[in-house]
Amino acid sequence: MKKDRIKEALKLNNQEFKRLIGVTKETFVAMVEVLEEAYFIKHKKGGRKPTLTIEQQLTMALEYWRQYPTFFELGFDYGLVQSSAHDIVTWVEDVLINSGKFSLPGKKALLDNENIHEIVLVDVTETPIQRPKKNKNNGIPEKRKNIQ
Repeated sequence: MKKDRIKEALKLNNQEFKRLIGVTKETFVAMVEVLEEAYFIKHKKGGRKPTLTIEQQLTMALEYWRQYPTFFELGFDYGLVQSSAHDIVTWVEDVLINSGKFSLPGKKALLDNENIHEIVLVDVTETPIQRPKKNKNNGIPEKRKNIQ
């Protein structure tokens, strides 16, 4: 199970943590703070205790965004059902988007001359795949009846 993985990940140095989780420790801690605040507001009047901690929920969402497994796989890895995994990832997405702290710069910021942008070129040329030519001889022969 991946439930206890985050405790071990926090012991790693910054570079290894980012390779494993996908964000830096500082960003991870900031995301956890935003999620804890939203969770407190949501459950101010009470409610059931969550199966997963906030850190585990965030780790599950980050894993979904990086590796794009199915919700069934996520649920199985974290000991949940598929719908609960979906609900958690959706909740984490909504809270982080609504906080506004983790958004990318807008279009005007990109057009600003003061910002220096690094451009990466990725070669995605297509390579031909060898496939048999379609003709009458390669198909499945049909039974023909000679009608006289």
